[in-house]
Amino acid sequence: MARRFSRAVLTIIVIVVVLIAALFYGVYHLLNRAKPFALGEHCQVKAASGTLDLEIEQAQIAATIAAVATRRKLPERAVEIAYVTAIQESKLLNLPFGDRDSVGVFQQRPSQGWGTVKQLQDPVYATQKFFGALVKVKRYQKLPLHEAAQAVQRSADGSAYAQHEEDAKILAAAFTGRVPKAVHCWYPLSETPAPPRAALARKELSRALGDLGGAAGDGGRITAPSTRRGWQIAAWSVAHAREYGLRQVSYAGATWRSASGHDGWLADGKAASGRVELA
Repeated sequence: MARRFSRAVLTIIVIVVVLIAALFYGVYHLLNRAKPFALGEHCQVKAASGTLDLEIEQAQIAATIAAVATRRKLPERAVEIAYVTAIQESKLLNLPFGDRDSVGVFQQRPSQGWGTVKQLQDPVYATQKFFGALVKVKRYQKLPLHEAAQAVQRSADGSAYAQHEEDAKILAAAFTGRVPKAVHCWYPLSETPAPPRAALARKELSRALGDLGGAAGDGGRITAPSTRRGWQIAAWSVAHAREYGLRQVSYAGATWRSASGHDGWLADGKAASGRVELA
């Protein structure tokens, strides 16, 4: 009896140890995955159909894709197709590696004529190439999102794009400016912040969105030809605020401030309706 009891106890101990090890393994990977959010680096996207949490780089990529689509005068449907592709291929990250020689947001291959490695690591260039191929797909606007994406990418499993359709629609509604005040970010602020580089942010935005008009001395003041375009510019600017040291973005009666990024867009009677202001 004593030997049987010992074996039973030993079995229980082994099971408990395995369970504890599995628990610690799961918690470790969960915390590792949530590291950017735990550090306070985070963006949130809200639309009528739902809310998404993004890393700041993901928000920047999403904003760039929408801006390039606007420059090319493409419909929101094209933006959704680009998003299901980018989420599946890279999780909306500008990867320096991939399957075989694939790189970048859309995992395009230099050997297949998409461009050089350096070019494909530029999200503006990569997005231009993606849309250039998409518009050649016959009736792409009528196709299911995943079928249109597959027609461009020709991946091993085109059905995989379908799982990202709902997220793509939320992102498209926000980053095209159709939904006002849809994007806000927050992150730790430096104790000795550098001066805002609003003029540089404006220059980079114009690379994706096209000519922003205005005089050379406008700096961080960007005239919006429509309310939707204004909110698109505002969303791009908030997503890139950390990179360019922007302390606030104002538009149409609301202001986002880096010091209180968690609070999102707050009412501000001084924020002009026809102009996005970066400071």
